[in-house]
Amino acid sequence: MPDTKAKTTDDKVIKSEEQWRRELTPMQYAVLREKATERPFTGEYEHDHRAGTYVCAGCGNVLFESDAKFDSGCGWPSFTAPAVESHIDEERDMSHGMIRTEVLCSKCSGHLGHVFPDGPGPTGLRYCINSAALKLEPK
Repeated sequence: MPDTKAKTTDDKVIKSEEQWRRELTPMQYAVLREKATERPFTGEYEHDHRAGTYVCAGCGNVLFESDAKFDSGCGWPSFTAPAVESHIDEERDMSHGMIRTEVLCSKCSGHLGHVFPDGPGPTGLRYCINSAALKLEPK
């Protein structure tokens, strides 16, 4: 019988592609594992104003709090800061002829979206995150 449990190394979640495909919806898999982007203004959390904590849809890692969410008008949920800095990794992304900063879950390395330096205070940042990469745990 195949091992279906996720392995963890230094708090990292490591799963086979087969495990990810089995556990995630097709859109979640495309975004988190293949770095896809959902179409603007179509995501589940784009206009959601409920209080709560947004966790990674892949592994449950706490990513953002609803009090850091704002309406940027960009078509994706936007946040001024992560809930815990160490729960987010950032990498340079030079795809599609642009230079951007990709945002990844530090626990499962899932693609979340990108961060831009055009957000409101106090950070001046806009974490532009795919709804498919998130799950809201309402308060």
